[in-house]
Amino acid sequence: MSIDQKPLDVDWLWDFIALAEHQHFSRAADARSIAQPAFSRHIRALEEWADVQLVDRNAHPVALTDAGQEFLTQTRSIVAHLEAARIKARTAHDQSSARLRFASTHSLSLSFFPSWLTRLESRLRLGQVQTLSDSYEGCEELMQQRKVQFVLCYGHAAVLTKLDEAGYAMQPMGTDDLLAVCAPKSAGQALYRLDATDLVPLLEYSSSSMLGRILAKTGMRPGFSQKAPTSVVFSAHNAFLLKTLALEGRGVAWLPRSLMQAELALGQLLPAAPPEAALRLEIRLYRQKAQMSALAEQVWTAALG
Repeated sequence: MSIDQKPLDVDWLWDFIALAEHQHFSRAADARSIAQPAFSRHIRALEEWADVQLVDRNAHPVALTDAGQEFLTQTRSIVAHLEAARIKARTAHDQSSARLRFASTHSLSLSFFPSWLTRLESRLRLGQVQTLSDSYEGCEELMQQRKVQFVLCYGHAAVLTKLDEAGYAMQPMGTDDLLAVCAPKSAGQALYRLDATDLVPLLEYSSSSMLGRILAKTGMRPGFSQKAPTSVVFSAHNAFLLKTLALEGRGVAWLPRSLMQAELALGQLLPAAPPEAALRLEIRLYRQKAQMSALAEQVWTAALG
């Protein structure tokens, strides 16, 4: 067996350092809180691993050979680095456990999350907060891979998600409305109308979008009958991108009211359907199943309140 393949017990290194310091097998064994025969076997095993004699057993007190002296210098450096690595790993683990990690769908990361975080900070000492903005499917994966503690997303009673099916706890955080909107004509009227009969270009959500899944499941709302035929001209999972295209007059997009309050107030976006077409959304916060850090549990308690 080559040296690279020989097993090495780190305890042997500490035993060797103790022997160098005490220069006596019995006293070094006592310092290491092990029996002397076992201690002697450790030193012998270390010499076999190094393939060289490290200790001059004929000397009184026990002395190290020249090879042993060199080995001692390197061993002290090795154990110092190991201890530093252990401390750094522990610190990184503690920091990771304490850090708050949220995954949020794109639209909520821009509209709801900043103000909610500010309210949280007025109640709790949060420290470092990491927010990952992604599609709903991306947020689901981050939660299932335990890379985040919380997921903030839209939801609807008609849509059962993987997080629901897997039993992740959920807390409603508020509501929002999904509205069909488009750019105005020069006269201030909507460029397109879903309750008219002309063909309407549609800016659609991709299948990875929660808003797209909700629209596909809910269909027509009571009291609203769409008359206009539609033709999908663009598809994306990002509501902000669809809003940009709607502002450019590319078509009708179903957007959360919270994401376009300024544009609605300025008349840059107008309803493309009557009020009864609006779809009520639920803003949801999901959490990890297992016990989280004390800070994360405080955030969850605050959300429940």
